[in-house]
Amino acid sequence: MSDVPGFDVPESARQRLALALDLDDVVEAQRVAGQLQPWFGVAKVGLELFCAAGPDAIAAMHDLGFRVFLDLKLFDIPNTVYRSARVLGALGVEFLTFHSRGGQDMLRAGVEGLAEGADGVGAQTPTALAVTVLTSDGDAPSHIVPNRIRTAVEGGCGGLVMAAEDLDMASQLAPRMKKVVPGIRLPGSDTHDQSRAATPAEAAANGADLLVIGRTVTAADDPEAAAAAVVASI
Repeated sequence: MSDVPGFDVPESARQRLALALDLDDVVEAQRVAGQLQPWFGVAKVGLELFCAAGPDAIAAMHDLGFRVFLDLKLFDIPNTVYRSARVLGALGVEFLTFHSRGGQDMLRAGVEGLAEGADGVGAQTPTALAVTVLTSDGDAPSHIVPNRIRTAVEGGCGGLVMAAEDLDMASQLAPRMKKVVPGIRLPGSDTHDQSRAATPAEAAANGADLLVIGRTVTAADDPEAAAAAVVASI
């Protein structure tokens, strides 16, 4: 066990941090999640890990005590999204992403399917998160984000996934929605493919409810020290 300060992290701080497990092996994901659990209360299962392990990845993170953020960015015709979301809602995830580019009808179908799936197994209704513009996309026209925020509101979503620089706009257009920010990097860290990255302090100060932390911690020479630095900065 590491002697890095931070094992008494307040639960309120842990629940604001989602650990992005961008891996293709559920055993390795369990190892990384277990190592960093003192600082993170949410585990993000993305497309890579879900393709590798499917629902087992969700069960593995729940077994470790994490809330699960399933990041699949569903984007298809409304009926397909509805049926897929109903299946995923029955798996007990706490968050599920949809791409807002799919439009109001698609989002509303996804929200309905998610609620039905959870209700069918007696689980709490997950939060449907609408992705606005990927943080790797630095060329999106300025009107895209506000339009997609409005679409998410009309589609009945409970939250938004966006770059930190869009938080003020989201607070104005959708003040009640949960705001999730990926592309988080510690000062001086490699931004990799994230053209709209932000530091944890910037995102937290601008009103982010949930910060998604991946390579700035998982690829660090000392992941536990990096995780402690993230918590200290917010």
